[in-house]
Amino acid sequence: MCPSFSPAVGRHREVKHCLGHRMRPLFGLAAVVAAASLYLYLLSSFLPAGPPRPAPLAPGTGHELEQPEEVSRLKFPADLDELRELAELLQFYKSEHTGYVLLLFSSAYLYKQSFAIPGSSFLNILAGAIFGLYQGLFLACVLTTVGSTTCFLLSQTFGKQYIESFFPEKVSMLQRKVEENQDCLFFFLLFLRFFPMTPNWFLNMSAPIVNIPITFFFCSVFIGLLPYNFICVQTGVMLSEVSSLDDLVSWERLLQLLAIACMALLPGALIRHLSQRHFKLDDQSQNQLITDKKVQ
Repeated sequence: MCPSFSPAVGRHREVKHCLGHRMRPLFGLAAVVAAASLYLYLLSSFLPAGPPRPAPLAPGTGHELEQPEEVSRLKFPADLDELRELAELLQFYKSEHTGYVLLLFSSAYLYKQSFAIPGSSFLNILAGAIFGLYQGLFLACVLTTVGSTTCFLLSQTFGKQYIESFFPEKVSMLQRKVEENQDCLFFFLLFLRFFPMTPNWFLNMSAPIVNIPITFFFCSVFIGLLPYNFICVQTGVMLSEVSSLDDLVSWERLLQLLAIACMALLPGALIRHLSQRHFKLDDQSQNQLITDKKVQ
C-alpha cells in the first residue's frame, strides 16, 4: 500500500524540486569559474624570476645593499601605470619564454571575455605593447571572438533563466529588434557592435536567449570589433614606444592618430548609412537599450 501524503507535503516537495532545478545551473557555472580560476592561478605560479632591478646604495658607503630576490606577481592592470609596468615585465619574459607569455596572455584574455569581466580594453593595449601591431591585432581579434563565443555558450548552458529574470525589459526589447531585423540580421549585429545600444557583455550573454545563430554571432564579433581592437592595439604600440611628451607630439605620432581615427570612423559610417535605410530602430528603442559605454 502506497503511503499517503498531505497537500502541504506535496507543495513542499514541489518547491524543493523547483529550487533545485534553478540552483543546478548556478552550481555548474560556479564550478566552471572555479576550475578556470584555479588553472589561471597555477599557470601564473610558474612565472620565472623577474628582471633584475638596481639595488639601493648604502648611505655613506656607496656600496649596494643586498636584497633578497623578488618574485614578480601578475595581476590584471587597473590603470595605465600598472599597464606599463606589466607590459615591461612581459616584454622581458617574452624574449626568453615566448610560448609561456603567449599562453598566459591568451588564458587571461579568455578568462575575462568568457565570464564578462570588464577591462579587456587594457588587455588589447597590452597585446600591442607586447606583440606589436599585426600580431597583437590578430591575437586580440581571435581572443575577443573566441572569448565572446565562450560567453555565449556559457549563457546558453547555465544562465538563460537568470538573465531573463534580472534583465526582462532589455531581453524583451532586444528580442523584438532581432525579430524585426531578421532579413538583415548579420548587418544588424554589426551595427550593434559599432554603435553599442547595449553593452557588449550583455549582448554576449543575451544572444542565445534571443535566438541569434552562433555563426552570425561569431562572425559579427570578429568583424564588428575589429576597429575597436585596432585602436586599442595601436595605442599599446604607441605607449611602448613613447618615452617622453616630445615623442607623443611628433608628426609621425600625429599621422598615426589620424590613421586610427579614419580606421575607426569609416566602417562605422558605412554601417550607420546602411542602418538608416534597412534597420528598424526607433528612438524609443534606442533610449531603452542605451545603458552605458562599450565594455570589453
